[in-house]
Amino acid sequence: MTAAISASDQRRFEVDPDAAGERLDRWLASQNEDVSRSRIQQLIAQGHVRLDGEVVPASTAVRSGQVVTLTIPPPAAVTLAAQKIPLDIVFEDKHLIVVNKPAGLVVHPAAGNPDNTLVNALLAHCGDTLLGIGGELRPGIVHRLDKDTSGLLVAAKSGEAHAHLAEQFAVHSIARAYDAVVWGSLRPSKGIVKGQIGRSTTDRKKMAVKTSGGKYAETHYALVENFGAVAAWVECVLKTGRTHQIRVHMASLGHPLIGDATYSSVRSKFIKELDDDAASVVRNFPRQALHARLLGFIHPISGKKLKFEQKPPEDFQSLAKALRSATQKPAQKVTRKKKA
Repeated sequence: MTAAISASDQRRFEVDPDAAGERLDRWLASQNEDVSRSRIQQLIAQGHVRLDGEVVPASTAVRSGQVVTLTIPPPAAVTLAAQKIPLDIVFEDKHLIVVNKPAGLVVHPAAGNPDNTLVNALLAHCGDTLLGIGGELRPGIVHRLDKDTSGLLVAAKSGEAHAHLAEQFAVHSIARAYDAVVWGSLRPSKGIVKGQIGRSTTDRKKMAVKTSGGKYAETHYALVENFGAVAAWVECVLKTGRTHQIRVHMASLGHPLIGDATYSSVRSKFIKELDDDAASVVRNFPRQALHARLLGFIHPISGKKLKFEQKPPEDFQSLAKALRSATQKPAQKVTRKKKA
C-alpha cells in the first residue's frame, strides 16, 4: 500500500492581540487541532512555517497582527504493506483503536523490521485512511511499547485524534500502569524513582540514569507480591514516558527485570534458591517480564474519560506461578489498591 501524493496543504493565520508573546510553535498548534505540536515543531525546523514571510525558530514570540503561513507537504511516497496479523482489539471507534499488543510484535517499521509490525496489522484492519496520520512510517502511532513488552497501546485513526492524544502524552496526563517481575525481594515495598534518563555513554543502544543531560523521568513503584528473597512482582506507574524508563529505573534500584537482556542477566545467587523446574522457567523466560496493564486517557473527540485494563499474558503468569510455588507457601501477597 503506497501513500498517495497530493498537493501541499497551505494555511494562513493572523496573530490576535490576545496571543501576543506566545511561542510560535505553541500558538500555531492551538490554531491547528489536527496537527500535533511536535509535528508543528518539525515543520518549523524544515522551513515550512513563515512569520511575516521569514523562517524563524519555534521559540519566537509572536506579535499582534503578524501573519503566519503554514505549508503541510504531502506525505512522501512510502510503501507499507497491509498484513493480516491478528489483533486483540480492546476498544475501537472511528477515531481511535486500543489493542492488547503481544510480546514479540514490533510497533512500527524500522531498520531490521521492515514489515510484520503492528502498523502493518493496523493498515490491514483500518484501511489506507490511516496513511499519513502522524508520519509516513508510523501512521496512527501515538506511543510505543518495546518489542518484547506486552500490553495496552492506543493508535489514532484521524489527524485530530492523533494531535489530541499526542498532546496528552506530551503533558503526561495519560494514566499508565505496568506489571513487572524483578530480581530480588523489594524493600521498601514502595517508592518513587526520579531523575534524568539519557543515552548511555558506554553503549548507545542502552539508556541510563544521568547526573546531567537527558530528560526528566519519574516512576512510582509498589510491591504486588514477593517471591521470597528471589524475585518480586511490582506495579510501576509512569509519571513520564521515556525510552526503557521502567527497565532503567528498576535496574538502578538493584532490581532489574527478569529476562531483560539489555539491563539484566540471570542472577545465579537467586537461581540457586529455586528448584530445577522453577529455575528452568526463569532461565528460559524469553523476554523482559513487563506488561502494560492499565491505560487511561481523555477521548480526543468526545472528551469522555476512558480507562482500560488487561491482565498479564500466560507467559508472565506462568513465570509468577513458578516463582511462587518454589519460594512461598503461602505466597506473600499485597492487595493492589483500586485505581480511581
